[in-house]
Amino acid sequence: MKNFFTSESVTEGHPDKVCDQVADAILDEYLKGDKNSRVACEVTASSNFMLIMGEITSNAKVNVKEVAKKVLINIGYNDKKLGFSADKVKIIVKLNKQSSDIALGVDNSIEAKENGNEDRLNKIGAGDQGLMFGYACKETEEYMPLPIMLSHKMCAKLAEVRKSGKLKYLRPDGKGQVTVEYSNGKPKRIEAVVLSSQHDENVSTEKLRADLKKYVIDKVLPKQYLDEKTKYFINPTGRFEIGGPAGDSGLTGRKIIVDTYGGKCPHGGGSFSGKDPTKVDRSATYMARYIAKNIVASGLANECQIQVAYAIGVAKPVGVCVNTFGTGKLKDSEIADIVVKEFDLRPLAIIEKLKLDRPVYSNTASYGHFGKSNLEWEKTDRINDLKKYL
Repeated sequence: MKNFFTSESVTEGHPDKVCDQVADAILDEYLKGDKNSRVACEVTASSNFMLIMGEITSNAKVNVKEVAKKVLINIGYNDKKLGFSADKVKIIVKLNKQSSDIALGVDNSIEAKENGNEDRLNKIGAGDQGLMFGYACKETEEYMPLPIMLSHKMCAKLAEVRKSGKLKYLRPDGKGQVTVEYSNGKPKRIEAVVLSSQHDENVSTEKLRADLKKYVIDKVLPKQYLDEKTKYFINPTGRFEIGGPAGDSGLTGRKIIVDTYGGKCPHGGGSFSGKDPTKVDRSATYMARYIAKNIVASGLANECQIQVAYAIGVAKPVGVCVNTFGTGKLKDSEIADIVVKEFDLRPLAIIEKLKLDRPVYSNTASYGHFGKSNLEWEKTDRINDLKKYL
């Protein structure tokens, strides 16, 4: 049976991703000065305007406006012609301290209140209720779905040829999308490729399309998946001169499907960027990915989806669900039992295991939070522990 699945990605200059990167850069700066910082930072942006808001409790001192401007310069928003540039943007900061009601549960979980300090890992409760998902499969060497990985690589390459000067007429904003045809559940070919890049007024549409095909698409997409029927849509509207926050407002957390698995896995709805690891919608999602990847890498399943659910102020999850889509070597319920036995899903245990109290988050704010080799939650160091159940 033939089936098609599509995933998209965006460049670091996309307005929503600009906001995600600013939020995570601010988080990293606070963690550098105080690893126990409580950060819930959100950012919105429009034409030469940015609002940084939320709740932060920390002993660190951070010049939030300067952090934001450095991010904009690094992305490439340093030209007033773009309608959004680091030297012209008006930044308003509205940051309060974390709610005392939330702090009651985060800093002293229900288990700690009931049982005292018998187990220090019970100290921190979940920062909110919610459900989080993790996923892994064997479609790529990264144990990620093929459509989202190709979309990320295409958008990252788009930024690379812009920043290197290879295609000097490109501007920071851009989007990519890949549709993969599956046969009997396995990737067979690429059906369609969509790539759009912001550009200056001097380049012709014909040259832009030819260059993006040659220097981006052909350099990234595997030839074994391309054929004469593959369709290419490169800047399909023709012109794309106005972009970034000047062309469309940006907001943190609006690209959560881009951040995760491109729609191949459900999402609980919580965004990641700008949140410290006591917020389980970030840290538990990372942990769920770590568990799913190790399950697949160990051979317990060829595809695995993990759901974890929490109650605010409670350390232990209220629910764990495993779905291997019929590929598991054991029953899903048995693998769920293994997950609970082998992995500690309490917030403090997750923070310590994945080393989440460090400034590692700026690296996640563009081109996906998963599938990158230099992240703790991408390690497959539990394979031998899981193989014993086969």
